[in-house]
Amino acid sequence: QVRLVESGGGLVQTGGSLRLSCVASGSIDTIPVMGWYRQAPGNSERELVATITNNGRTNYADSVKDRFTISRVNAENTVFLQMNSLKPEDTAVYRCNADFGSKILQYFGQGTQVTVSS
Repeated sequence: QVRLVESGGGLVQTGGSLRLSCVASGSIDTIPVMGWYRQAPGNSERELVATITNNGRTNYADSVKDRFTISRVNAENTVFLQMNSLKPEDTAVYRCNADFGSKILQYFGQGTQVTVSS
C-alpha cells in the first residue's frame, strides 16, 4: 500500500505563485511516474496537470505549460509542483498521483485546495 500526502495549497491572487509538495510512503522501491491531477469545482472529471518519470521526463497539460514546473526527488519519494502566473481557472483540488504502470497500481492523495482569486 502507498500513501500520498500533499501540502502547499492555499488562496492566492491572480498572477501569484504556489508550490505544492507530495510525499509518498509505504512499500516503495521506485515509483515509475509521479504526477499531479486536478478537479475543478462543479467538474466531475479529473484533469491531468503534469507528470514526471523517475528519470526526469516531464509532460504537461497545454493549459499549464510555461507556467507550472514539476520536479521530484527520487530518494525521498517526493514530487513538487511549482505554479506561477496563477489564473482563476487554476482553482481546483490538486491531487498527487503515483503510477506503477497499471490501472490497478495507481494511488492518489487526498488532495490540497488551490484557490485563485480574480
